[in-house]
Amino acid sequence: MVISTGMRTDIPAFYSKWFLNRILEGYVLVRNPYNQHQITRYELNNKVVDCLTFCTKNPLPLIKHLDKLSNFKQFWFVSITAYGKDYEPNVPKTKTIINAFKQLSNKLGIDCVAWCYDPIFFGGGYNTKKHIQAFKQIATSLKGYTKTCVFSFLQTYEKVKKNAPLIYAPTKEEQILLISQLMKIANQNDITLKACCEFSELKNLGVDTSGCLTKEMLEKCANSKFNLKTKTSVRAKCDCLLGNDIGCYNSCLHFCKYCYANQSQEIVLENHKKHNPNSPLLIGQVEEGDIIKPASQKSYASKQISFL
Repeated sequence: MVISTGMRTDIPAFYSKWFLNRILEGYVLVRNPYNQHQITRYELNNKVVDCLTFCTKNPLPLIKHLDKLSNFKQFWFVSITAYGKDYEPNVPKTKTIINAFKQLSNKLGIDCVAWCYDPIFFGGGYNTKKHIQAFKQIATSLKGYTKTCVFSFLQTYEKVKKNAPLIYAPTKEEQILLISQLMKIANQNDITLKACCEFSELKNLGVDTSGCLTKEMLEKCANSKFNLKTKTSVRAKCDCLLGNDIGCYNSCLHFCKYCYANQSQEIVLENHKKHNPNSPLLIGQVEEGDIIKPASQKSYASKQISFL
């Protein structure tokens, strides 16, 4: 199975100590966001966990401890965008994250790291020209360190409209114009441009629409053949092998204005006060009335394979 850490919060950036404690103890508890008294227990060992997947805007706090994860295969998505402190107030400088990305690539291998350029939005000072300039700068810097760039366009949830009223998703015509330019830049830097949950017409531009994390990508990273016959994604439009997420909504301290996982800064700060690095739960403790059930876990791996 795959354990994911990045669909609800940024664990490498803010909760590395907690995560390493969970690896050391060999299990983690995850509270159901839609049923607060329902908790799932996941075993964290390489007999059932084929890969740990990370999605982060700042891998630096965990990079120095990668040796403690050496028993696990890892796949990292690192977000590097065009945005500044106006929309990503607590994200480190682009140059800093590019250097961290290169460290990950050197340690884990080029097939185990992907660059995320998302979400793409217009407004608030950002337009086609600015995106092309930023994308070119980042892609040129990452040439030889990744084969993949995943992009998506802004989803305008109500919380996003409230936190960032000036930004909006480009129209389909604007998307096609922008992506056609990004495709050229990606090709020049030996990077495959992959769309996550976007409309199929982008395939005509040469965009890979097979999913941002596919069975084939994980097999190449893990050097193992996976027995997967059914769709594993929890999202209707997504074909990605997302895995089971161990994070918690309303806990990311980046405070990006476009974030779908945070309701408000106040709620995040209150939740962060409840964080205990020694707790099996990311936020809070096991309480009276909680029901803990073990997850159904099994390895997908069938045999080692070689891509040489």
